[in-house]
Amino acid sequence: MAAYRKWGLRPLPAPPAPPRTKPIRRAPGAPVPVVSEIPTNEKIVFITVDDGAEKDPEFTAMMRDLGIPVTMFLTDAAIRDDYRYFAPLAALGNGVANHTLTHPNLRTLGREAQRREICGQQAKLAKEYGTTPRLFRPPYGNWNEDTRAAAGTCGVEAIVLWRESMQITNMQYQRGDRKLRPGDVILAHFRGPAELKGTTMTRMTANLLRHIQEQGFTVARLEDYL
Repeated sequence: MAAYRKWGLRPLPAPPAPPRTKPIRRAPGAPVPVVSEIPTNEKIVFITVDDGAEKDPEFTAMMRDLGIPVTMFLTDAAIRDDYRYFAPLAALGNGVANHTLTHPNLRTLGREAQRREICGQQAKLAKEYGTTPRLFRPPYGNWNEDTRAAAGTCGVEAIVLWRESMQITNMQYQRGDRKLRPGDVILAHFRGPAELKGTTMTRMTANLLRHIQEQGFTVARLEDYL
């Protein structure tokens, strides 16, 4: 309770126990699945945070205090000035996932160039954080069949898109009813006051958690379902 009050929030319910069998799995030899939501009837959503340009120590403190799981889709061009920043977040159990080396529009690249972007970042993240990522997000959400083929050769088990994206105070919804649904993946970014019009990343995250709570949802760990 005190940890939530510190950040101006009410406690979120604990997520349900994860399923014994993950609802989405890549079958041997099958194309890499592309997902924007996880099949579930539970009122849970999944928070993903992209790029890595902003490295706010207060965000690390917030995640430590609240224990809210996030998956970090990291781009080497954004994180290489301080790889160490993300290690404590990963140590808390937050997922480290692939967002390419240089954040290109993959649709403009051939398969081999895409493979270099994806496999190269797999190797970088494995070296820095000790685990080869299973999940990949294409920059801007742009992908094609070459992306799926390239990702598959790099050990990726799923390409993760999103259903909602968090801005500064509000979310953008892909569906016309502007409501969360069970299993939705939410996109946020490692951004600071320069990109958030003076708002800090922790305030943006608090706004996101309020939206989730107001709609009767809680946050689960994406890697437990995918």
